[in-house]
Amino acid sequence: MSAPAPGDGRGPVGPPVGDLLVTGARLVDAAGVHDGTWVLARDGEVVARGTGDAPSVPAGAEVLDAEGALLTAGFVELHHHGGGGHAHEDGPAAVLGSAAAHRAHGTTRSVVSFVADDVDVLAGRLAGVADLVDEHPGVLGSHLEGPFLAVERKGAHSADALVDPTPSAVRRLLDAARGTLRQVTLDPRREGASEAARTFAAAGVVVAVGHTEATYDEAAAAFDRGARLLTHAFNAMPGLHHRAPGPVAAALADDRVVLELILDGEHVHPAVAAVLLAAAPGRVALVTDAMAAADCAGGRYPLGALDVVVADGRAVLEGTDTLAGSTLTTDRALAVGVAAGLPLPALVDAATAVPARVLGQDGRLGALVPGAVADLVLLDDDLSVRLVRTSPARARERGAAPVARAG
Repeated sequence: MSAPAPGDGRGPVGPPVGDLLVTGARLVDAAGVHDGTWVLARDGEVVARGTGDAPSVPAGAEVLDAEGALLTAGFVELHHHGGGGHAHEDGPAAVLGSAAAHRAHGTTRSVVSFVADDVDVLAGRLAGVADLVDEHPGVLGSHLEGPFLAVERKGAHSADALVDPTPSAVRRLLDAARGTLRQVTLDPRREGASEAARTFAAAGVVVAVGHTEATYDEAAAAFDRGARLLTHAFNAMPGLHHRAPGPVAAALADDRVVLELILDGEHVHPAVAAVLLAAAPGRVALVTDAMAAADCAGGRYPLGALDVVVADGRAVLEGTDTLAGSTLTTDRALAVGVAAGLPLPALVDAATAVPARVLGQDGRLGALVPGAVADLVLLDDDLSVRLVRTSPARARERGAAPVARAG
C-alpha cells in the first residue's frame, strides 16, 4: 500500500505564513470547556486567545468560524506502531502513511514506536525516522518499546528478540537515532538496566518502565533512577493488588511519573481508567498503541515479525488471545472515555498537554496558548473530528527534561 501524501485531505496542513483567526469555539483544556473562545495564530504559532469579541485581523487573514464546535489542541501521541494499513517497520513511507491516517483523527504530532527486533535492525529503523524528523514536523522521533523487555511479559513482542541493554547496544541505538530517540521502554529487572537507564536519560531519552514482572519496590527504584513513564499501565505487568501493589502503584505514588493509558475499553476497564485519572490528575497520557489495522477493516496484519488477526476492532496474535496493540484512534479514545462517564477536560488534557510535557514540549505542543504551535482540532458533540489543522511550526529543541506534575 502506498503512503498518503503528508498533507492530503485527511489532515489538512495550515498555511505556512499569515494570520488564522478561529472564532465561536468551545475550547476544551484541563481547566474545562470555555464557550465563545477565539484563537489567533500567526505564521503557524498561537499569538493570542480569549473569549467574547474577537480581535480584528489584517485583510487576507483566514477566519474560521467554529460554529460552536469543540476545539482542542492537536493530539500528541507517545506510543503507536502504525495505522491506515501501514506498519512503522515497513520504513519511512509507512511512517508517513500511518501519520496521515492518525492525523485525520486529530493526532498532529507523534512518536514512532517500534517493536522488539535485532539491535542492528532497530538501529536502521531509528536512522530512517531521524531522516524524517527534519522534513516532517509531525514526526517527533522514535520510541523503542523493545528489545529490553521481560520474556514472561513480552506481550506481542518476539521472545527471540528480547535482550539485555548492554552498553554497546545502547550506544549503537543512540548513535543511529542522532538525537531523535524520544523514549525507551525498559524492564528494570534486565541485567544492565540501571546503567542503561542512566545513559538514555543523560542523552535526553525518556525512560519508561514496562513489559516487566517488577515489584513495587523495583519499579519505585527505577523511578528514583530517572524513569519517568509507565508504558501502557496495567498491561504487560503485574496488576494492582493490595498485598503486591506492583509497578502501577509505584507510578501512582510518584508525582514525577506519567502513566500511559490505552482507553479502548479492552485493554483497561473504563472503571479502572476512572480510578487512574482520579488518582493521578494531570499524570495520565492517553496512547493508542495502535498497529497497522487502525482505521482499517479486519483481517491479518503484521506487527514486527508476528502476525495479528483483527476482528471487530480487536487485535490479537494469530492463534492466541493475546492482545497485540489496538486499532484505536485518539478521537475514539475520547469517545470511549466520555461514554464511560469520564470528564472530557481530563481526557483532552491526557491526549494533549500531558504527553507534550513528557516530551519536554509543555507550552509548545498540546496547548492553544501564546507561543504554542497552532495545531488544532474541531470536534462535533459526538467527538467525531470535523476539522484538523496542522501547523508547519516545529517543536522546540529538546534536551533532557524531567517530567513534573502539572500544577
